Amino acid sequence: MVARREFIRNSSLLAGAMALGFPGAVFARAGYVSKRPPLADRKFTSQAVEKMIATIKKEVADPKLGWLFENCFPNTLDTTVKFKVENGRPDTFVLTGDIHAMWLRDSTAQVWPYLELVNEDEKLKQLIAGVVNRQTKCVIIDPYANAFNEGPTGSEWDSDLTEMKPELHERKWEIDSLCYTVRLAYNYWKKTGDASVLDDTHKKAAKLIVKTFKEQQRKDGPGPYHFQRNTPKQSDTVANSGYGSPILPVGLIASMFRPSDDATVFPFLIPSNMFAVVSLHQLSEISTEVYKDAAFAKECKELAEEVDRAIKAYAIVEHPSLGKMYGFEVDGFGNRLFLDDTNVPSLLSIPYLGYTTADDPLYQTARHFVWSPFHCWFYKGKYGEGVGSPHTGVDKIWPMSIIMKALTSSDKEEIAACLKTLRNTDGETGFIHESYHKDNPSDYTRPWFAWVNTLFGELIVKIHNEYPELLKRNYA
Repeated sequence: MVARREFIRNSSLLAGAMALGFPGAVFARAGYVSKRPPLADRKFTSQAVEKMIATIKKEVADPKLGWLFENCFPNTLDTTVKFKVENGRPDTFVLTGDIHAMWLRDSTAQVWPYLELVNEDEKLKQLIAGVVNRQTKCVIIDPYANAFNEGPTGSEWDSDLTEMKPELHERKWEIDSLCYTVRLAYNYWKKTGDASVLDDTHKKAAKLIVKTFKEQQRKDGPGPYHFQRNTPKQSDTVANSGYGSPILPVGLIASMFRPSDDATVFPFLIPSNMFAVVSLHQLSEISTEVYKDAAFAKECKELAEEVDRAIKAYAIVEHPSLGKMYGFEVDGFGNRLFLDDTNVPSLLSIPYLGYTTADDPLYQTARHFVWSPFHCWFYKGKYGEGVGSPHTGVDKIWPMSIIMKALTSSDKEEIAACLKTLRNTDGETGFIHESYHKDNPSDYTRPWFAWVNTLFGELIVKIHNEYPELLKRNYA
């Protein structure tokens, strides 16, 4: 009898919630109850984001797919952001999720899909301006670091053999960390017209970015950065006394780590150099239009052109079976690595980041390579196919690779296949994970990984805008 009364009470509450348009009500009717924190426990709420969730959910026919979108798209805002005003300026610290630190890369990617809504929501606009301001401070603290603490608290990695500071969580040099800060600042400015984040402090950070890129071209020796870690994991430390494998200085920028935080084999990581070309052109535009510094604009543009020439000279390689394509890593001596990372930047993500278009034949061949048995970290299993990583080991597929495949595709059936795989590999948790076993989605890594959750939401928004008919399907 008690159970019956509870059922009736819950049914009444559900009916009331549906009448009020409560998020998740339609999907709760199908057995999918929202996994979002209670409203009072959310870190940040944006009315524009809530409106978008409600609008898109109405168009999603598959209850589980809609439930995943409802849970994932706002996950960054619900659980990871800490907003404050400091010295009259917005400041936003963004956790990566289950690690209490802010990655420059992740924090940009986590708020990226909300950018299109900032002109509809002043609070959201201030939140993202705060991320830009926080990233600017981080770059000034150390342009070689990838991840930062909220304050000078120290880290579990303080024993790393590099120049650690108490503000740093980790000091793995990755080109893309700096590129992501430029990407967010530039696109925030272009979207809003608000140049307040591009002040003298930002210019100081921008000059550090260019200085760091030039140091890591290594024309005058290895530069100031080195890194080693006492670990049995080869991909977590750097060879050659912490300076990486030898390179021939050809104009490319050396990166000791990939965006997965795994060490590079050959230091010229090509997708990240491509990202640097895009970022340097953006810095040049900022310098011209906002800083009014023609000399720095010229310096950025010339460096971008130099790196781009080197990409075309050294990064177009011949695969023994597939022909000419973009390589993943090279060293300038003629050695190359046929691989791809599951994080972004990657070969798969080149058009997503704006270096080239998806119809570029060299990109298309690289894309075919990434998603094929020629790629040693490509897996097919009972629950779909995708790219894995040494970061998580054998037979583990990263949903991020599947999302990026869909984001860079114009083939509706290919996108639909990606949606089906993503829908069916959450381990029935309502969230997307870092990786899952190709034959068992319940065997996954990282239960709380905000970047991939938000990226999945970004994909659903893109499909809603460009291929809405795909959301009318059932993917069970």
